[in-house]
Formats: sequence, C-alpha cells, structure tokens
Amino acid sequence: MFSLEGKIALVTGARTGIGQGIAVAMAKAGADLLLHGHRNNMQETERLIKHEGRQVHTVLQDLVEVKEIDNFAERILSETKIDIVVNNAGIIRREPAIGFSRENWESVIDVNLNSLFYLTQQLAKPMLERNDGKIINIASLLAFQGGITVPSYTASKHAVAGLTKSLANEWAPHDVNVNAIAPGYIATNNTEAIQSNEERNHSILNRIPAGRWGKPEDIGGTAVFLASRASDYVHGHVLTVDGGWMAR
Repeated sequence: MFSLEGKIALVTGARTGIGQGIAVAMAKAGADLLLHGHRNNMQETERLIKHEGRQVHTVLQDLVEVKEIDNFAERILSETKIDIVVNNAGIIRREPAIGFSRENWESVIDVNLNSLFYLTQQLAKPMLERNDGKIINIASLLAFQGGITVPSYTASKHAVAGLTKSLANEWAPHDVNVNAIAPGYIATNNTEAIQSNEERNHSILNRIPAGRWGKPEDIGGTAVFLASRASDYVHGHVLTVDGGWMAR
C-alpha cells in the first residue's frame, strides 16, 4: 500500500532540506522524480535519487514569475505524466509588520500561494480526467499560529491550509487526493541560524515533546504515505509533523 512503483512525482523546491528529503523518500518508495528548482544546482538531489536506482530529471523555473506558471505547467505535461505533485517551494521574508515592504509581501504571496495554486490548477486537469492523482502542499506550523515579523509568510501558509481543504472538497469525488503537511522545526540549512543560537535553540527544544529537531526524512515518510494508496481515503487534511509541538 505504500509503494510508489510506476509513479512519477514532481517536487518543487527540491534542491535541499525538506524538498530533498521528500524527493529521496519517494525514490526509495519506487517513484521516478521530476525535480523543480530555481537555479541549475540540483546535482546533489539528483545523485541521491539515482543512487536509489530511480530516474530523475530537473526543470527550472522562478516561481515569483506568476505569469509564466501556465507555460511552465504546459512544458511539464508535454514531456511526462505527473501522478504526484508536492508543492514544497517557498520563501520567507522577515520585517516588523508596521514597516513590511510591499515587495516582500508580494514576492512571498506570489511564490508560496499564487504560483502554488496556478501550478496545481494546471497539473490537476489530467488527474481529474483520469480520476487519479495525489497533491501534497507543504504548509507550516504558521498555518495555525501567528509568528512574529513574518506577516506574508503566515498569511500564505494559512491560505495554503484553506486552499488544501477547498480543492479537496471539489476533487475528492474524482479520486484526486489533496492534503497538506505542516512541518515543525526541521534541521535544514534554512534553520541553521536558529539552531546555532543557543538561547533560541534551547527554548525550542523545551517546547518539543520529542526533545529533538525534526529531520527532512521525517517529512519524507509522511509524504510517501500521502502519495500512496494507503491514504486513498484521506482528503483535505493538514497533517502536523512537529514532534508534538502543537500538542503542548
């Protein structure tokens, strides 16, 4: 039930961290991968997937260029059938809300929400036609909490959680599953600054019942579940993978 043999998965933002962890986990489960990146520096993720004996290709696109998303999706679909979409790509900008710049607001919303919706909208069309597909959005704990100095990121992740439920309501009758993962504190290159801050790191660990930071493979295993037949009756769920953070 957890096998992804014969499936092709697109993972956006797959160069490092959570995206890389998801892509490698899906390769281990038998899927071939289409990796999305902003720049042509995907060699490490490609190497890890090839090590699992799976096929892998990379496509490049700057997701802040929202007007290009339809062309990007058309390019993907002209080359291959996509069975699984993982919308992982995202950016964050930090400023106090009172002075938060319009540029930072719009770029985060464009990458984290607008491009996610437009790409999913296009890639879901053939899924709906054949009554089969899995879509996994990467949300955040800030889909439930407010955070500080990240208003656009928080707004985008709340929206991703709501959009996940909305799409699931429409597409579940067509056997297209739309769900989301809300990662907790995951040890990646994006969180190195927080991990190296002794006081901040200590306060975070004190809040996590599991007593440790998450790893990319923790998210990868969850993504495999949501991409496999094991989750065929799971629709519109936002699954926290946070070591118990939200339970405390």
